[in-house]
Amino acid sequence: MHPHREGIMEFRKTTLSNGMAIVGEINPAAQSAAVGFFVRTGSRDETPQINGVSHFLEHMLFKGNDRLSALEVNEAFDRTGAKFNAFTSEENTVYYAAVLPRFLAEVTELWTELLRPALRQSDFDMEKNVILEEIAMYKDTPHFDVMDKCRALHFGDHPCGASVLGTNESIIGLTSEAMRGYFDLRYSPNNIVAACCGNLDFEATCELIERQCGDWKATEAARPLSYFGGTFQKHREERANLVREHICMMSAGMGMQDQRRFAMSLLATIVGDDTGSLYFWELVDPAIAETAVMQAEAMDGVGAMYSYIRCSPKDAPRAGEIVRHIFEDLASTGITQAELETARNKVLSALTIKSEQPMGRLVNLGFNWVYSREYRSVADDIASIRAITVDDVNSLIGEFDLRSFTSYSIAPEDAAAAT
Repeated sequence: MHPHREGIMEFRKTTLSNGMAIVGEINPAAQSAAVGFFVRTGSRDETPQINGVSHFLEHMLFKGNDRLSALEVNEAFDRTGAKFNAFTSEENTVYYAAVLPRFLAEVTELWTELLRPALRQSDFDMEKNVILEEIAMYKDTPHFDVMDKCRALHFGDHPCGASVLGTNESIIGLTSEAMRGYFDLRYSPNNIVAACCGNLDFEATCELIERQCGDWKATEAARPLSYFGGTFQKHREERANLVREHICMMSAGMGMQDQRRFAMSLLATIVGDDTGSLYFWELVDPAIAETAVMQAEAMDGVGAMYSYIRCSPKDAPRAGEIVRHIFEDLASTGITQAELETARNKVLSALTIKSEQPMGRLVNLGFNWVYSREYRSVADDIASIRAITVDDVNSLIGEFDLRSFTSYSIAPEDAAAAT
């Protein structure tokens, strides 16, 4: 165990003999505690034949194990008053709960049980229909669909382009045997980080996790990493029953292991924050677009900057011109000190407010360990953001040229062609 103190905060870590890492940020002044199990697996780790299996598995864990039914799982969480859930991304499946401190042991033990699910055939057959309904729902939501399709277009054959939900074909064709094989490989202890935050007893939490998970067998759950800058392809599809054009643009960015990701986040805030950004003043405020935002996404060894714009089809060509003009201006003149300071204050404010609760700290704590085996306190992140200069951001603009982007748009049928 290696403590690291930060004010009243204390960082602790240990690793079980089977490779499962346990990290904790203890805050005796907190009124709650949070625990999460971070499984380093997502659509990036799937083959096209089993695309969507990671997200499907997330659903299956809530169906229980040999001791607990789905109803009993929900009742067990409900008794504690836990705020609990799970999510699956391209790279991670995360199970978490925030509770009153006296219930931390109970929900931690519950998650350890669920991480060894029954994967019953009857549950698999029923949940397959739920997943297919979810795919249909997201296809009916152009905002999500356009970003999914732009990501696939941007990454091409790179595994980061795989859809988290999968396709109708891959889900219909998925067998419970294939899911069990994927589970056995990816849900190994050496591919899981257990993280806990807040008012808690770290030694007791570690003892509980070791008792529950210590005999799990390690496997070779490797993830090949490769950088990819994008295909820069452009595609536009028309669809019935739409009244708005939905546009997504993606350009290259850096990975979670690159400390310049903080500067990338500031750049995205300057360009596409939902209030007071370049997009806001040039697209939203003059009513050319209803929504225009940019976000930065740092992943494992690779990243992306992506924009989403929703507007009238007649305004889409003009919106495209404005975006290109913004990118040209950034490439030629860069950002200003005033723009940097405004973005810095926004990012620091959001970070600080989120970090005031253990649940807000949990995801940062877990992901920093998953990606870099690194502990970063709130103070570390604040210092990194405060240290960023105009030159830092402008050098990123030079290296990751926003003018080179992949774009995908979904427009109403018979709409005027948008560029």
